This record gives sequence, structure tokens and C-alpha cells, in this order.
Amino acid sequence: MNEYKKINDKVVEKIRKIMKNDALIIYQDEESLKSYSNDESGGEYYAHMPDIVVKPETKEQISELIKVANDENIPITPRGAGSGLAGADIPIYGGIVLSLERMNRIIEIDTKNLVAVVEPGVVTNDLCRLVSEKGLYYAGYPMSVETSFIGGNVATNAGGSKVIKYGNTAHHILGLEVVMPNGEIVEYGGKRRKDSSGYNLLQLFIGSEGTLGIFTKIYVNLIPQPGKVVDLLVPFKSIEKAIDNVGPLMTETKSLPSGIEFIDKKSIDYASKYTGMELPYQDEVGSYLIVQYEATTLQEVEELYEKSGKSLLKNGAKDVFIADNRTNSEKIWRMRRNWLESLKAVDPYVPSGDVVVPTSKIPEIMEYITQVEKEYQVDIPVAGHAADGNLHPAPLKPTNVSPQQWKNLSEEILGKIAIKASDMGGAISGEHGVGFIKKDLLKKTKPNQFERMKLIKQVIDPNNIMNPGKLF
Repeated sequence: MNEYKKINDKVVEKIRKIMKNDALIIYQDEESLKSYSNDESGGEYYAHMPDIVVKPETKEQISELIKVANDENIPITPRGAGSGLAGADIPIYGGIVLSLERMNRIIEIDTKNLVAVVEPGVVTNDLCRLVSEKGLYYAGYPMSVETSFIGGNVATNAGGSKVIKYGNTAHHILGLEVVMPNGEIVEYGGKRRKDSSGYNLLQLFIGSEGTLGIFTKIYVNLIPQPGKVVDLLVPFKSIEKAIDNVGPLMTETKSLPSGIEFIDKKSIDYASKYTGMELPYQDEVGSYLIVQYEATTLQEVEELYEKSGKSLLKNGAKDVFIADNRTNSEKIWRMRRNWLESLKAVDPYVPSGDVVVPTSKIPEIMEYITQVEKEYQVDIPVAGHAADGNLHPAPLKPTNVSPQQWKNLSEEILGKIAIKASDMGGAISGEHGVGFIKKDLLKKTKPNQFERMKLIKQVIDPNNIMNPGKLF
């Protein structure tokens, strides 16, 4: 590993000349620096203090900052909203945290080409709201839509509840402007939707977690806004029965839902206490599906929920509850969206795992999670995206285990589940990314790909200044 240099007065002076505004720099202010030392992955567990935080407002400033970092051999950690769950924006080698919070302009909404052009610090929800006012829709947003930045979504190739119909973030990014590790500003893709000329380098940067460059402009694909939405709450006696419905639901209705969410009974019980709400059959069932359909007209959406209701009831659903207005839909989604918060209310140290398996393997991985619960004598509620096989196990700390002991124990638990998912034909992450928390698992489960990724990193960032310690 590189022997990185520490920030000194000479470097700080260079940074001040680039930024031309001391308000955009945090230095020698421990309390302010601390808020940039961690993310949502584990609070104080994984925190590491940066030497300096810089908040650039232009790509030119970022370019000059990277040149200084290269010249001085100082690590740079790009940071979005800090809502990540894999430690990708924690400065584990100190150095410069380059916060993109000031690069938050929506540059253009091009209604002729159905493209939005944004800076990386735009809150995803702000983009969704603004394009909806023009009758358009950004379909790539994750569950953390209200807090995450679009740049972080691209950096981790974030997913969410709508992947089955629309795909994850990579499906919605048409172009990126990237400041490379040598300070060069390069554009990949753009407003075009086809490009068969050479390697698809655009996709290389999506999911690279800040290790290959820093995004300064993002071209986002838009589609027409769906006119009507309906949500179905569907209780099942068992997890297996719920998952067995996912495939038939799509083939029998001949339509893709925009989302099929899964939540187990443990999770519902915790969310119920947290929200003060109860769901039908809560004491009688083992899991629920939340199914969402989008359509252009009321008639279309009614036909969809009638067909799907018949299919679900025929295949073992206890009942099908239809929410065809915003108030009732909010009641259903409130339980799912507040799932992790409800667990944190019980255990502030709860980690949110992230694994993906083929959808048909969900009952098998859930059975394995039950075995792990018994082995470690812990409670592991699970929620996730049933249609794409992406699950989030969240082990709760036993009262007789200290926080520091729990850090190691929870990593061991989630690591076992992740490796099992990989052995089933899945992967160690479906949407949160690798960061530094899962880098050993990446090497273990994808050894050949891991070595090729390292070669790419070495070519693009030979001095290893871009988010070092992440992925590798």
C-alpha cells in the first residue's frame, strides 16, 4: 500500500488558492471534520477522520485538486450524501474528503430528447419531483430516494424497488463527465441512446465507487410519467409460498409490476411497533408481498389488479388488499420504508446486509438465515426486493454483547450469509456496493474478476489516490 503523505500547510495553501473561498474548506476543526468521517454503514465502528474537507463548486476546481493530490501523494475520498451502507465514502487513509454537496445543480431538463443533465450532488428526490412537473419520470431511483445524491446512486449502481421493471441505476445513465485521477476531464456517452463504437467505458465507471474518477455531470434517461399507480398488500402463510408467487404473477398477468417487495414477519412486527400501525393477518402469516403496478389509465390499472388478485389468491395468498389512492398506498409503503429505522429504534448498532440470489433461491437463503440465527443466537429480520432476489438481512445485537464485539460478530454473520448467496449463484451485493466492508468477500467470491478489476484500477489510477482501500 502507498505511504501517503499527510496534509501540511503548503498543501492547504494550494487548496485555498484553488477554492478561493475558505468557507468551502474545513481544516483543523475536529467537530466539523467528524461529520465527514463516517456514513450509514456503522456509525463510530468504521469512522476515520479526514485531514481536510473540500467542497468544490466546479469541475475545474476538482481537476486542480486532483492534480495537487497526485503531486503530493495524498488520498482523495469522494463523498455524496453519506447515506452509503458499505463504507465507500469513509476516508480510511485520511487525506482529502472531496464533498460534492455544493455541486447540486439540475443543469437541464431536455424534454425533446427526454434527458436530464445534473450535477452529482442533486438529491435524487429533487430530480424526481422536478421532472414529474413536466410529465416525465426518472425510474432509476433507489429506496433512499429522499436522502441520497444521484452521484452516489451512480457510484454504487444503486437499485431499489423498481428494478424488475426498469432496471437498476446503470440502465438509466446515458452519459458521465468524469474528472480522471490525473485531473483530465473526460466525457463518456451523452444524450445519445446508442453507441456501438468500441468498449462501453461508460458502464465501467458506473458502480466504481469513486475509485476511477469523480463524476461532475450526469446524463439521466427520462420516460413519460405513468398516469396511475396501484399497490397490493398480499399476506402469505409462509415465505416459500410468497416467493412461489413471483414468477406466476408475471406470466399469468402477462405484465411486469413496477415492484414486488418482500418483508418477513419479524420485520413487520418491529415496523408495526415503530409506526403504530398493524397489517391485516399480522399474527397469522409468515410474510407479505407488496406489489405495485403502474399504467397510463385507470382502466388499465384496474385490469392489472384484478388479474393479479385472481392469480395471487389462486396460488395461496391469504387475501389481496388494494390501495388505489395515495393515502392507502402510503400506509402500505410506510411499513416497508421505515423497516430499517424501526430496527434502529430497538438496536442502534444494527447493520443492514445486502445480498442477491436468483429469485427462486430466496426460500433457500431464508432457511439458511434461520440456521445462522440459531447458530449465533441472534434475531435477523429480513426485507428486500423479491422480484430481483435482493435481500437485506439485519442482525440485531444481543444485550450481552458489547458494541465492539458486535462489530466483529455482525461482520462474521453477514459474511457467512453473503458467501452462501454467492454459492447459490448470487452475489455479495445487489445494490449497496462493496466499499471496504466487503472487499475481502469480493476477492473470495470473484477471484478472477477481482484481479482484472485491479489491473483496470492500476492503469487508470497508478498512484492509487482515488478512494484507496475500497474494493481492493
